[in-house]
Amino acid sequence: MHAVNTIGTTILGYPRIGPARELKRALESYWSGKTTEEDLLTAGRQLREQTWTTLRDQGLDSIPSSTFSLYDQVLDTAALFGALPDRFTRLGLSPLDTYFAAARGIPDAPALEMTKWFDTNYHYLVPELGPNSRFALTGTAPIDEVREAKALGITPRPVLVGPVTFLLLAKPTEPGFTPLELLDELLPAYAELLGKLADEGVEWVQLDEPAFAADRTTPEFNALTRAYHWLAKEIHRPKLLAAGYFGGLGRALGVLARSPIEAIAVDLVTDESFVDKIAAEGALRDKEVLAGVVDGRNVWRTDPDVALAHAAQLRDTAAHVSISTSCSLLHVPYDVNAETDLAPRLKNWLAFAKQKVDEVVLLGRALSGETADLTPARAAAADRAGAAELNDANVRARVNALRPVDTVRAPYAERAAAQQQSLNLPPLPTTTIGSFPQTSEVRRARAAHRAGKLDDTAYRTAMRTEIDRVVRLQEDLGLDVLVHGEPERNDMVQYFAEQLTGFAATALGWVQSYGSRCVRPPILFGDVSRPRPMAVEWAQYAQSRTDRPVKGMLTGPVTILAWSFVRDDQPLADTARQVALAVRDEVADLEAAGIRIIQVDEPALRELLPLHAADREAYFDWAVPAFRLATSGVAETTQIHTHMCYSEFGDVLPAIDALDADVTSIEAARSKMEVLADLNEAGFGRGVGPGVYDIHSPRVPDQTEMTDLVRTALGAVPAERLWINPDCGLKTRGYAEVEPALRHLVGAARELRAEPR
Repeated sequence: MHAVNTIGTTILGYPRIGPARELKRALESYWSGKTTEEDLLTAGRQLREQTWTTLRDQGLDSIPSSTFSLYDQVLDTAALFGALPDRFTRLGLSPLDTYFAAARGIPDAPALEMTKWFDTNYHYLVPELGPNSRFALTGTAPIDEVREAKALGITPRPVLVGPVTFLLLAKPTEPGFTPLELLDELLPAYAELLGKLADEGVEWVQLDEPAFAADRTTPEFNALTRAYHWLAKEIHRPKLLAAGYFGGLGRALGVLARSPIEAIAVDLVTDESFVDKIAAEGALRDKEVLAGVVDGRNVWRTDPDVALAHAAQLRDTAAHVSISTSCSLLHVPYDVNAETDLAPRLKNWLAFAKQKVDEVVLLGRALSGETADLTPARAAAADRAGAAELNDANVRARVNALRPVDTVRAPYAERAAAQQQSLNLPPLPTTTIGSFPQTSEVRRARAAHRAGKLDDTAYRTAMRTEIDRVVRLQEDLGLDVLVHGEPERNDMVQYFAEQLTGFAATALGWVQSYGSRCVRPPILFGDVSRPRPMAVEWAQYAQSRTDRPVKGMLTGPVTILAWSFVRDDQPLADTARQVALAVRDEVADLEAAGIRIIQVDEPALRELLPLHAADREAYFDWAVPAFRLATSGVAETTQIHTHMCYSEFGDVLPAIDALDADVTSIEAARSKMEVLADLNEAGFGRGVGPGVYDIHSPRVPDQTEMTDLVRTALGAVPAERLWINPDCGLKTRGYAEVEPALRHLVGAARELRAEPR
């Protein structure tokens, strides 16, 4: 199918959790002590072998390896090159348990920070590097995987995080230090690995450099130049493929084109105009170009004519053009054919990972002039484009009737005074973010109700029983503002999507968020409206069980979009306004039901931020008004909260302020309150709840640690505006961890209230 020594049809990566979330179960079983290290490693090996043989049987020319991970590929890179912090390596644990300690933390060693992988909902572990950091090839995982694959008759293409992206993603451990200064220390370790892979008979190695889809400085481009000239000059190495994705490579394209590497992978989906820039770049004539024309992040079938036109446009520019995905398929589910409940017409418009591999192979054949039946793909694209029923005239009329006043509330100072008079909260009020641990009984009740084995009355009784328990627990703990615990919710986006028009939910469409945490993003295919209240019943019931205020818990419009597979046939801003109106209706009904505090979570505000600064104003122009549209229809006495977690917030601080929420809770425990200085510098003057408890780790911080964090926060935020809360919801934790942690949280608040100000 392809020229000698070319990569040919391929993908940049594949899902790794297993079609039935086998990895999640294996990890959690190991962490709980139910299975051994060998059991876990065997499960991982079986998943890798299943992936490789499936991809081989589907007809890919080149099969990637090292795209599997027991937790995270950036953490894998740090471990591979001996770059884990001393607080983990000095514990005397096995290599595997040292790795998990860095990912999850243990009592004496807080976990590495975790943040979003560029503009996706995948979370990576942030390396910690300082001027004394040294690198050495201490791991063998990429080599071991090559040997596993070769035992199956497959010589794979190992995939590594590129050296420059790895350093750009790292956090400096000392002020004034830049991890990129360590490049010359890191490159020999990469070169050693490349040599060992060549010894194994590996022909190609893929080095991922997605950091260059964002704005970069001249020193950073110079580092990219130095890295790829240095690595390419190594005589004993495989051929090198540098992969850029999540957008156009910009100046990095020329840098890589002028380097001695053999191939470049480009994303032609995120930025379709990038194909014109590549075609104008004459330096690619000695390179193989992987044309990323199959979308690795969304689930719609590829229009074959558009894809082939983009790929063909590069033929006069490159030595060889092959078909690939725009990025790793890590971000989509495994197999749409496993979905038995999706409407047949909608299902025919979709392609999950397995189908996208088929698309790559089919398009590769067509591009090379072989027989390829494109008729079904063309028919699906035409059918979707002509589906007029996706547009709801009433929804569109309501959007068109919006006025500027619909996104405006009274000034914050007036609202704050009215809310304090109404709520009468103490200084440093304590609360949680929303969800409480979901017991096996709760999950069984939800599953039985969904399967029709538990009727509505029995289901409602089960949920109310759990709400009663959670409310009593919060009162016993001494929290000031309560939540109902969200026992009825499978996921903070899916729960609402299942009750809105224009959405479809999957049964097995799992995607990894981090570690063993998986989500099922709904599919937003048509116009959105809210036929009936979605969360009012549960919040109203919880409020009836206590004299303390209960927060109504909703997910904001930007996050609903970010954590769904969204229609691509209209501007995202139009879809956002539709979702915002649906949330606005729910906010109004919560207020009418007597809920005086309503939290509308927007953890994905930073996630959807365009990677290029030039595109950000246009994003804020619709994202901020969407939140304000959802929350501005309430009285001054109703307090609006929002929540954000696990992102680098510096680029969105003005937008956080512009949201005009009365209280913003934000992840801050792992970063030791670093975000507060940035908020102050941006002039943020509303209520803020920096997290003092990292819920993504099983570690339970003691009261002294939380008190110290709150004291740090009080150095940046006056007590009258400071709230005390965990970093995020408690759904993924167990009560054995949550109860003592929350007691320490409440104790820290009480201790500090008693101190003179």
